[in-house]
Amino acid sequence: MRILIVEDDELLMDGLQVGLSLAGFAVDAVGSRADADAALETHVYDALVLDLALPDGSGIDILRTLRRARNDVPVLMLTARDGVADRIVGLDSGADDYLGKPFDLDEVSARLRALIRRAAGRGNATLEWAGLVLNPASLVTRKAGKEVRLSRREFAVLRALMHRPEAILSKAQIEEKLYGWQEDIESNAVEVHVHNLRAKLGAGVIETVRGVGYKMGAQ
Repeated sequence: MRILIVEDDELLMDGLQVGLSLAGFAVDAVGSRADADAALETHVYDALVLDLALPDGSGIDILRTLRRARNDVPVLMLTARDGVADRIVGLDSGADDYLGKPFDLDEVSARLRALIRRAAGRGNATLEWAGLVLNPASLVTRKAGKEVRLSRREFAVLRALMHRPEAILSKAQIEEKLYGWQEDIESNAVEVHVHNLRAKLGAGVIETVRGVGYKMGAQ
């Protein structure tokens, strides 16, 4: 899942970027409203971590612009302004959740997973399909009850496909879920990950739709 962090405190931004990456997210990070607007115009994100106070505007302005454009990306607001009135303004402007500073990185990760899960209309914290169970919190995969060890990228590919198991995702769409701006993408990376997943989980786990992309194999 790909996340955008909008935070002008570089130390805090770096900490969030590292922590969320270790939690299995692909992360982009910007420090201004202008850069956030540019990122949101060119990329599709699964969730947004938004600071309230920015050097060239307000996180509330970004939020209101998103909602006016009918962009329903889940938004978690992080801010030192933790008064009740500030929380009310943020939530009434379209934020999905609100967390005051200082915060725990594990809690940020858990809240983001919950927001993404709710946006997809799922209540269950795990992803399940055809005997496979993925736990996004622990990054553990099980097939028929037995744990299968996957690399971080393999897990991310499988999670992207199982998030919408009956939908076809193109190679470009999968890459969007896997890589942030600063990461190099090898031309055949997705094909390699799919090959490895089939070797570990069974040849029919992922179906190739020729000329279109990939989807989960039939139940």
